[in-house]
Amino acid sequence: MNDEQAAHFLGALANPTRLAIVRHLVRAGPEGAAAGAIAASVGATPSRASFHLAALAELGVVSAERQSRSMIYHINFDRLGSVLRYFIEDCCAGNPVLRASCGVRC
Repeated sequence: MNDEQAAHFLGALANPTRLAIVRHLVRAGPEGAAAGAIAASVGATPSRASFHLAALAELGVVSAERQSRSMIYHINFDRLGSVLRYFIEDCCAGNPVLRASCGVRC
């Protein structure tokens, strides 16, 4: 990960709906969640949720799979983790104060 990739990623997450979608999918775990359930959870219309899910999929943060008539979305934990690691270890130079405030042991 580099500065440009991290900035692009954070720019996408700066949208409250996208952040809520990521939170929902993280909580859903590896099983993921149906598009309709995600839309309802974040208070978005299905078309609006689809727009945001597509943007997150373009970043590689979420992936989708068709199950019968539903689209099931999954969070890409590795991709999300790479951004978090970038900030704690690279961008912030592993600063022990920051790491402690995030609950990360040095």
